Order: sequence, then C-alpha cells, then structure tokens
Amino acid sequence: MTIAAVGQICSTASMSNNLAQCQILVRKAVAAGAKALFLPEASDYIGSSPAETVSLARTTEDSPFVKGLQHEALQAKLPINVGIHEPATGGKRVKNTLIWIDQAGVITQRYQKLHLFDVEIKDGPVLKESKSVEPGSSITPPFPTSLGSIGLMICFDLRFPALSARIRDLGAQIITYPSAFTVPTGKVHWKTLLQARAIETQSYVIAAAQVGPHNGKRVSYGHSMIVDPWGKVVAEAGGVDEWKGEPEICIGEVDLDGLEKVRREMPLHPRRDVIDVVATN
Repeated sequence: MTIAAVGQICSTASMSNNLAQCQILVRKAVAAGAKALFLPEASDYIGSSPAETVSLARTTEDSPFVKGLQHEALQAKLPINVGIHEPATGGKRVKNTLIWIDQAGVITQRYQKLHLFDVEIKDGPVLKESKSVEPGSSITPPFPTSLGSIGLMICFDLRFPALSARIRDLGAQIITYPSAFTVPTGKVHWKTLLQARAIETQSYVIAAAQVGPHNGKRVSYGHSMIVDPWGKVVAEAGGVDEWKGEPEICIGEVDLDGLEKVRREMPLHPRRDVIDVVATN
C-alpha cells in the first residue's frame, strides 16, 4: 500500500499567497511519507470576477505559481496534481486545467475540464463558469504512477457518471476530482457523489477541495476526501464550519491489491452491445 496526500486550501486572487499555502502542504505531504500530493481545482487563484479570472491567467511557462510548484516537486521528489488556469485562444476566456507534475518537476499530463458549472442557486451564488472558461474537448487517457493508474477529471465532471465509466474502461484505478464545491451543493451531494463514482467504477476517488471564503465573496465547502473502491471514506479533511484559516492535508492508503480483490469478487461487465447501440440511436 502507498500513501496519498490530499491538500485543502482557500485560494484568493493572490497567486503568491496561494503558492505559499501549497508549499506548506508539500512539506506536510513529505513528512507523512506520501507518494503524491493532490491539490484542488483553481489552486493558482480564484478571481473575484470573470474579468479578473481572465486577466490573471498565465501560461505554465510564465506562471510563478506553476514554476514554484515545479521547483517544489523537484526538490521534494514528490509528484503534484494541481488545478490551474491557462489562457484560452482569443484572450476572452481561460482554460480550467488539471496538470500532473512528476517528481522531476516536469509537467507530463494535462486535462482541460469538460463540463462547466453554470448554476443559479436559490438564496445562494449564481455561477456562470462558461462566461470566463473554455470547455475542454477530450479525455486524457489514464497514466501510470507510483500510486496506480490515474484518470483526471475536475469538479463538475463528478456529476457525469458516463465520463468516469469511460475512464475506468481505459484502465484507471484512481480517479481525481479536484473541486471548489459550493456549500449548498456540497452539503447534500459531495460525499454521496464521490462514493457513487468510487463504487460504480470500483476505483479509488481522490478529491482535493477548496475551503472557505474566496475574496470575501463565494464560499467553498471543503471536505477533501479519499474514497476506496468499496465506497469507504478512508481520509477526510474538515469542512468550512471547522476551517481554521490554514492549509491542511488528509492522508490515506491506496491499496491496489484490495482494489483488484473488489473487481475480482464483484465483477462488472456492462452490456456494451446494448448500451452503445442505444447511445448512438
């Protein structure tokens, strides 16, 4: 079994402050003996408006946040999975991206969020991610790591089980959902959805979450989590109500032998001969 560390921060519009929070989590992950650190969606920054979100975007080559984490990964010999923003073509929107930085500090994997969060919550925030974010157009195939084969997804992708099923079909043993869930939806759906995706794909689900108020405006739910292939929560950080204003991690073991045991003893064989035909009609 190997150890995964899941980080939880409260990003603001200050990239330097957000980097400092993540650097603290790198130290904590190393001290815990983790083989990788998973950080939330939009760890580099959360803007106070769509216009600020676009104005702050940097390429990975020019981002002091990304370059800082690449340095940390190299120095600690620790892979880091982190959600960032990148400029989109035309300069009017950004890409919501998840990157994998290997232990040599090199970006080896990149996934652009497919499903955007356009939601109007009664007595809550109105969030129109599509105003400032360009949706992705492809799946990143699962890739091997010291923890297992990892498939990348982001936040709102969690609500689309067909996507996680496809990632499992492609060989994923671990599925990531770095997120910035709102408090109203987090209270009723966050844990349930994570457990559902873990159970139905018989995979580990690793979900690093934003927590607390961002720029004095929207608030994120927290509760970063690792769920095993049987649906058991093996690690969980606190929520916004318990948050003390400091970055934190939770750690959990990834047991690939246990994963294979679940898949062997509860075999799932989707009727693709029927499902795929129906889906195309």
